[in-house]
Amino acid sequence: MKRREFITLLGGAAAWPLAARAQTAGKLPTIGLLIPATPAAHGPWFASLVQRLHELGWIEGRTVAIEQRYAEGRSDRYDEIAAEFVRLKVDVIVTTGPAAQQSRRATSVIPIVLPLSGDSVGVGLAASLARPGGNVTGLSIMQPELASKRLELLREVVPNIRRLAIMVNPGFRDVVLEANEVQALAQPLGIEVATLEIRRAEEVMPALESLKDHPDALYVPSDATFNSNRIPINTFALNARLPSMHGFREFVEAGGLMCYAPNYASMFRRAAEYVDKILRGAKPADMPFEQPTKFDLVINLKTAKAIGVKIPESFLVRADEVIE
Repeated sequence: MKRREFITLLGGAAAWPLAARAQTAGKLPTIGLLIPATPAAHGPWFASLVQRLHELGWIEGRTVAIEQRYAEGRSDRYDEIAAEFVRLKVDVIVTTGPAAQQSRRATSVIPIVLPLSGDSVGVGLAASLARPGGNVTGLSIMQPELASKRLELLREVVPNIRRLAIMVNPGFRDVVLEANEVQALAQPLGIEVATLEIRRAEEVMPALESLKDHPDALYVPSDATFNSNRIPINTFALNARLPSMHGFREFVEAGGLMCYAPNYASMFRRAAEYVDKILRGAKPADMPFEQPTKFDLVINLKTAKAIGVKIPESFLVRADEVIE
């Protein structure tokens, strides 16, 4: 399914008249979608989940009601939306790692499914991946473990990295852990790391423009605020001729150099199966967190040419997708 069709599908939830949705919410099981970023950034992923729910027999307005809220990359909205879903007495909340803890604080009763999360055990969302034991389950990615591979791939393309800029959202623990891992790996390689702390969208450009010495590359971890602002970030990198590594393929589609990440759309489709089971009576406490086993390397060759980076042929043949 194409991106436009995904967004249209998800937009169907917003198209329902409020009165009709309020009426069905009392009769049908209700799913609350707490979407951390913007429609352009996260809409297609959640649309993948809705599409899979349709395939499993959950048709909006007929067998299920869907309430969707976009936080637009603003972390201060997470608590507000989670509290609203509790008031609406939804049957399950679906969100991602950035808003997971706020959702859990809002309710220890309503099941919470995370199509994309980080260290759920470390932040106290689950007793263990095999047996969460609470009201939270889903799919988990250990971001620090990805840092080594991402840095390795970046060094293959830019072998003479001496200074690396990395964007960090101090309010998102998974990103902090990934950034710490990058710093630990970079030190013995003689790479100096410049950390750009960014909590809100309006801090993105001032942080990038604050770089005093021109870095050799830019590392952008997976974060809703960064993803919602990928156009200005990519524009800065292109103008500065900065090779960039990303945690989301959407960055590369929008002009970033490369990313190494799981297929998020497939993870959201899998999460829909978790929602399906919960709506049919399964308990999240007994549903193990799953971890992706396949990761894709995506390269934007057009961007590489624009910033003067030559991608080795041996590297290109290993890529899962090359954007030209």
